[in-house]
Amino acid sequence: MFKTVKDRVWVFDAEWIPDPAAGKLLYDLPDNTPDLDVVKRMWKEGGATEEDPTPYLKTVVCRIVSVAAVDRFESGRKAKLHLLSLPRDLEDPEQVSEKSIVGTFLDKVGQYKPQLVGFNSASADLKAFIQRAVVLGIQAVEFCRRPNKPWEGDDYFDSRNSEASVDIKDVVGGWGKATPSLNEIATLSGIPGKLDVDGEEVAFLWLDGKLDEIVAYNEFDALTTYLVWLRVAHFGGHFTSAEYEVEQQLVRELILSEIEGGKVHLKKYLEEWDRLKEMVE
Repeated sequence: MFKTVKDRVWVFDAEWIPDPAAGKLLYDLPDNTPDLDVVKRMWKEGGATEEDPTPYLKTVVCRIVSVAAVDRFESGRKAKLHLLSLPRDLEDPEQVSEKSIVGTFLDKVGQYKPQLVGFNSASADLKAFIQRAVVLGIQAVEFCRRPNKPWEGDDYFDSRNSEASVDIKDVVGGWGKATPSLNEIATLSGIPGKLDVDGEEVAFLWLDGKLDEIVAYNEFDALTTYLVWLRVAHFGGHFTSAEYEVEQQLVRELILSEIEGGKVHLKKYLEEWDRLKEMVE
């Protein structure tokens, strides 16, 4: 169980796909090879079977196409929430580039030093950002800065001695089938799990040019991870039952505000949350 909830918490989730550029380099494919053919080759080399045609690939060969986070900032005893997502402008080629997404995220983490929270983030999301930053030639000095001793500062590279990064999966997981998926623990808790899109579909959405659907899916997962984190934090005594209710209301207000701001896809998330809460209560 994590021991602390810092004044600033970013509960985040990232989406990535097999990187066609990586596939062409690794398998010496012609530059004019269609992206779909490259991706299929990467899955084949990664152990694709009839039962599992899109196997999980090493994160270093995958391109990060989106990241979303719920930012909780506590000033005094009052918390404020913001929903952050990259790329912000889907029509701007610069913002859509992986170098911009990875570089901006790591730069802002290094600047604000939030407590990062994810689900399977220690071995997947966070490592994906580090590996891809190295591949892309990105410098992230403040993110990489490490204290001389664990208690002297944040350390995003040492999850054993620092709580700068918290992986919910490590908190609730066990061996093999004892470890729940995010969808399972969320749904059983009355929190929306998977809605219209599954993680295995992200690559095909990207190939079809549907980045807007990927970002929407990414924001769903960030909200879900945040609500699960709240529940685990309540379980650990970081929030009283009354405070936990207030924190959930803040999420509801955040979603309503984002809907008013034009993110109409979040209406579906709110409706599903209401439906599940009614079922489990």
